Amino acid sequence: MSGNASGNKGDLAPPDWFASGLAHIWLPYAQMKTAAPPLAVTATRGSRIVLADGRELIDGIASWWTACHGYNHPHIRAAVERQLAEMPHVMFGGMVHEPALTLASRLAAMLAPSGLDRVFFSDSGSVAVEVALKMAVQYWINRGVRGRYRIVAFTGGYHGDTTGAMAVSDPEDSMHATFSGLLPEQIVVDLPLDEESAAALETTLARHAAEAAAMIVEPLVQGAGGMRFHDARVLKTLRTLADRYELLLIFDEIFTGFGRTGAMFACGDAGAMPDIVTLSKALTGGTLPLAATIARQKVFEAFWSDDPRKALMHGPTFMANPLACAAANASLDLFEREPRLDQVAKISAALRDGLEPCRKLPGVKDVRVKGAIGVVELDRNENLDALRQRFIAEGVFIRPFGNVVYLTPAFTIGDDELVRLIDAVNTVLGQLPKERTGSVVSVI
Repeated sequence: MSGNASGNKGDLAPPDWFASGLAHIWLPYAQMKTAAPPLAVTATRGSRIVLADGRELIDGIASWWTACHGYNHPHIRAAVERQLAEMPHVMFGGMVHEPALTLASRLAAMLAPSGLDRVFFSDSGSVAVEVALKMAVQYWINRGVRGRYRIVAFTGGYHGDTTGAMAVSDPEDSMHATFSGLLPEQIVVDLPLDEESAAALETTLARHAAEAAAMIVEPLVQGAGGMRFHDARVLKTLRTLADRYELLLIFDEIFTGFGRTGAMFACGDAGAMPDIVTLSKALTGGTLPLAATIARQKVFEAFWSDDPRKALMHGPTFMANPLACAAANASLDLFEREPRLDQVAKISAALRDGLEPCRKLPGVKDVRVKGAIGVVELDRNENLDALRQRFIAEGVFIRPFGNVVYLTPAFTIGDDELVRLIDAVNTVLGQLPKERTGSVVSVI
């Protein structure tokens, strides 16, 4: 298969805004000197990205996993338009509003089996993680326990690009290794995938129990660290060890939350209860920036005091933005009214069947699927820019990173569009040379 999703287009001149603005922009995760020019996008709809040159691409990653209902869903758009007419924003210091309180109540109800019921809003996943880390450390300070400042994290993990989040991401095999001299030194160990690694983790916890405040993990799937999967037994082990050594357990569900792994939340699917959970990405259906850090009552009670110094001193300027909260409430409506998890199950089956032939291709190390996540892992790194351009030539937007080619489509993607994505992966990987050299930094 070749060409694009909407016929023989692509020869239109770039718009004026592209040429004039590109010289002043700094793009994410890109070596600007050598990276291919970015795509000029003019519109989105469903699972399609419309380019300024007339082409349409089928989006295989739902804008970094956010657009779970597809783009431009009319129910979310209408909710945001109504809110825009009433109140686009108001500060959350000393004031509250209906969209935020309704959303907090709904999230607490959805997470009730885990006992998570106190919601702190922010505006990005990295900040939600920062808040979780501050909560965990101050939890012990407020209880009069000094010295428990460090966090236990796991190899292969990724929690964001701000300083605290970088410090609990994989310190060596990640894009953050450059900052090793700046970052606080946390306790990074292997996930307890078997008896040997579980024993090693317990040994580490016993050694550092007096200085560790919490453990943080991406439940079931380590996303930007390599799309690595683990099962519920790992999370139950972490819960058991957290209780044994009196650590708070943080689940970073920024990627896994809202149906991506097949259940509404990975913690519910795993049957393990965290003390704090972070949410973002699909929270608003990919419409507006919003994040939440949600804590169990026992964590909140450590801050409940007549002493003002025991308050959580954090407050993003656009915290609980009414437009974003309206979008999130509308997104939750869609999960309630439409068969999203059934759609995820259908996508999962299609990915499992459709990607399996890749296992026989030269240079493929593994093929794995969990929920609406399909992964083809190569045995070595490839020239990412060249690989990404090959997918664009096939009429799809798929953004491999490191040695991982993955699909995380919108849950509402059409059957024919999903087939196009799967066919593109098979086609492009089937055309790779058998011997590949070179390596790249893992950039998502």
